[in-house]
Amino acid sequence: MLLCVDIGNSNSVLATFNGDRELVHSWRIKTDPRATADELALTFRGLLDGDDVQVTGICVSSTVPQALRELRTMLERYYPDVPTVLVAPGIKTGVQLAIDNPREVGADRIINTHAAYHMFGGPCITVDFGTSTNIDAISGRGEFLGGAFAPGIEISIDALAARAAQLPKVEPAKPRSVIGKNTVECLQSGIIYGFAGQIDGLVTRIIEELGGEVAAVIATGGLASVIISECATITHHEPLLTLYGLQMVFERNSS
Repeated sequence: MLLCVDIGNSNSVLATFNGDRELVHSWRIKTDPRATADELALTFRGLLDGDDVQVTGICVSSTVPQALRELRTMLERYYPDVPTVLVAPGIKTGVQLAIDNPREVGADRIINTHAAYHMFGGPCITVDFGTSTNIDAISGRGEFLGGAFAPGIEISIDALAARAAQLPKVEPAKPRSVIGKNTVECLQSGIIYGFAGQIDGLVTRIIEELGGEVAAVIATGGLASVIISECATITHHEPLLTLYGLQMVFERNSS
């Protein structure tokens, strides 16, 4: 089976695909930049051996350089004979980067662009709810056009709790009403409806710049399910968008 690994700043997501390109299993674990190659091997083997997975190919993207270095060492040490694709400059993704400095673009944004365009068509928009909230625009020809960054949901919650003496850290959950009746509900209202309004505002402006119509607005990322029910502009939810993109990129580079 093909093992795809997406290493993000907060979480890493793994998935296996069979020979028919079907998703078989997926896992989400905490990203620890301090984890050694041997510790990573124990974690991966614990997940894969539990489901008796025979890995025949590996595709990896990472936004955490230190974690990628250790993962590279782990792959060389524990999976030396398994064909591996690490998404980096020189890897064929099929994505044209229509921006000022292509080297600035994270691997996850490129992979999401590839997956979104091939799964939903274009022009389209991806909204990745992670450590930061990334909103990216994709042209009708599948080009990466750029986008917008905003602080992520968890970062915002942590910052409020750290900087405001009387505000606690709360669960990002929908309150009883927009008008909060207590401190927790006030915070939850600002988080849920504030982020939803932010997303809708940015997406609406991007759609206008794309010509007024898009094929899809796709939400992904670990925190997407917290917000998207309140977002009027989100049309699709694909939590494993990056992993599907990695599966496509592996095929492109191994053929």
